[in-house]
Amino acid sequence: MKKAFIFSALLICFALTSFAQKDSTKSAPKIKQFWLVVLKTGPQDKVITDSAQRAKIFAGHFSNMERLHKEGILKVAGPFGKNDFTWRGLFILDCATKEEAEKYVKTDPSIEAGVFITDIVPWYSEAVGSFVPGKPGN
Repeated sequence: MKKAFIFSALLICFALTSFAQKDSTKSAPKIKQFWLVVLKTGPQDKVITDSAQRAKIFAGHFSNMERLHKEGILKVAGPFGKNDFTWRGLFILDCATKEEAEKYVKTDPSIEAGVFITDIVPWYSEAVGSFVPGKPGN
């Protein structure tokens, strides 16, 4: 009986370790470089106070984000909550170089007007979900 119990315990241990082993048929995740753009309060944010002018700037800001998303460039965008920095929002862009990211960022009317300024740094992720290359829905 004792031998049967030890044999059963060993069998269970071997079975559990075989399930815990990495599946060698799966490939490692493919990490891709994207560009993280942090939008920060710009020098003109407090200067541009006319509500109609601000509405026009922000309508262009949202329209530009929608265009870049449809083109497959903008993968993520959104505002930050209240914070101790001057951070207002972020973009994650799918493009090859920092210069290309800067070019896309300059198409944003809120940045062009100086409401926002940016920091741009490389950011890495597996190319899945929102980060799949190409236009959405393709």
